[in-house]
Amino acid sequence: MNWYFIILTVTVTFFFMEFMAWFTHKFIMHGFLRILHKDRHYPTGNKLQLNDLFALMFAIPSIILIILGSISGDDLKLWIGIAIAAYGLAYFLLHDTLVHQRTPLLKNLINRYFRTVISAHLDHHSGKANYGFIIMFPWKYFREEYQQDRNFKY
Repeated sequence: MNWYFIILTVTVTFFFMEFMAWFTHKFIMHGFLRILHKDRHYPTGNKLQLNDLFALMFAIPSIILIILGSISGDDLKLWIGIAIAAYGLAYFLLHDTLVHQRTPLLKNLINRYFRTVISAHLDHHSGKANYGFIIMFPWKYFREEYQQDRNFKY
């Protein structure tokens, strides 16, 4: 498999995972498995939450694809599994670390994009129907963030 195909596979899969996260969040986490997601919106103070089971649910296909791809030599499975894992890492770093401060890793890291993600996600927690996260959230948050900067001109 050439590098162009690998980069394309990883990129497309990563962005597809954003759609899957949005879909899962809207229709499953706020739907029939709300009981598992509830402690994300109403924290219990516990280090581990029932909501963390969703990370495991997303990790299982990634692990299976990486193992199967490695064993069989199927690069497509391998790189799709790696892309799913990369999305999971990005989600963990932005959601659990930056927004909810479950670990102090990114405590002082802030820029327009991160402020936008935080603002959109905190609005979701206040009851607004914003289910996206890394990319798929209402773009009004970007506009608001850039309008606050006096040096920015449209």
